[in-house]
Amino acid sequence: MNSSQCRDYLDRLQTLGIKLGLDNIRTLLASLGNPHLKYPTILVAGTNGKGSVCAMLAEVLKRHGFRAGLYTSPHLVTMEERIRVGGRVIPSRSFCGLIGRIRDRIDALLAAGDISCHPTYFEVLTAAAFLYFAERKTDIAVVEVGMGGRYDATNVVHPLISVITTIARDHQKYLGSTLGQIAFEKAGIIKPGVPVVCGVEKGIALRTIRRRARELRAPVHEVFGEGSGFAAAGRGAGLRFSLTVNGRRRTFRPSLQGFHQGKNGAVALAAADALSRTWARLDPETIIEGIESARWPGRLETIRRRPLVILDGAHNEEGEQAVRAFLLDSIRRPVILIFAVMADKDIRRLVRILFPLAQKVILTRFPSARAADPEKILEQAGEFRDRITIERDVRKAYALALVESKSRVPVVVTGSLFLVGEIKRLGLDRFQR
Repeated sequence: MNSSQCRDYLDRLQTLGIKLGLDNIRTLLASLGNPHLKYPTILVAGTNGKGSVCAMLAEVLKRHGFRAGLYTSPHLVTMEERIRVGGRVIPSRSFCGLIGRIRDRIDALLAAGDISCHPTYFEVLTAAAFLYFAERKTDIAVVEVGMGGRYDATNVVHPLISVITTIARDHQKYLGSTLGQIAFEKAGIIKPGVPVVCGVEKGIALRTIRRRARELRAPVHEVFGEGSGFAAAGRGAGLRFSLTVNGRRRTFRPSLQGFHQGKNGAVALAAADALSRTWARLDPETIIEGIESARWPGRLETIRRRPLVILDGAHNEEGEQAVRAFLLDSIRRPVILIFAVMADKDIRRLVRILFPLAQKVILTRFPSARAADPEKILEQAGEFRDRITIERDVRKAYALALVESKSRVPVVVTGSLFLVGEIKRLGLDRFQR
């Protein structure tokens, strides 16, 4: 299968949509020799922060000399970004070769009646990641749950530790309308007796996770629970964090910006500590080095200095609140906002979080059938309508923001990882001082 055939095939699979359940992925993986069982894994679920936590953990493992696999979603520009070993993205040729083999295996399973319907886009990519990790003989894999947990395709692994970062309202069509229902789905990754590292701080979501862990006799480490001593000092670029781990105070400063990344760093630190006690001894200083050096594109990523341009893929209320907190703490002045979002999000709520901090908002649209039309966003903008301009073309929207900035006013691009991905696909993210 060449590159064009590979992408055409995967693009067609996206029309199948989302199908919850594990029967197909289990059957497919069994036919491939159960590659996901040939190495230990860390499974990371949550509403926000799981990609950053995965990136930090993969960097920690890499710095200890382990060949670590990393599977994340979604991608920003190319599908290959989702699958990495040792920090290196899977080569396109290897990726397409795996997809071709998996396609042939699926055709055989369908012909034999072993599966009743074609696996989804995400199931195929998940199988490709697991197979690649096995063939590259990874020492351990860090696996990000795609959506939910209980019926997510990644939930076929038997992890060394399970991590749940945060719980917030997102994907309610599939996960439920309440935090308790969403937490129940996320808690589906908890396995009997397997330690759980939990970054959820309070409320019905935390109680739901505790209850499920008790049922499965899985020990829970609550990262921000009593005695954790989590604290932050400084502000803006000088923000530092500390956490008590095994009775010792550990201080760290993630390279990823924002108070929320300090919390993600604390979750990664607690997970690395749990891994050190259950799998292989990890050096405390090297753990901190990994957390402080991890990179994760599209998360408060600075791509230009004059004017300051920041990309963030926040796409739900919790994510946009984190962006808002960063702007208030670190930028501390009005910005120019380039905004686009998926049509199924709570647009009115997102507008009220970020638009008050913008002196000008440029509404645009990324190339997806699921993207909200800028006119529909405008209809829900209320009192902010007079500061809004519509420019549907992302490249032109970016150029307009730079002109409006006059090299002085910061520009923030947010609302969706798909928007951030489009900025990168167009090559507009080439760093400029």
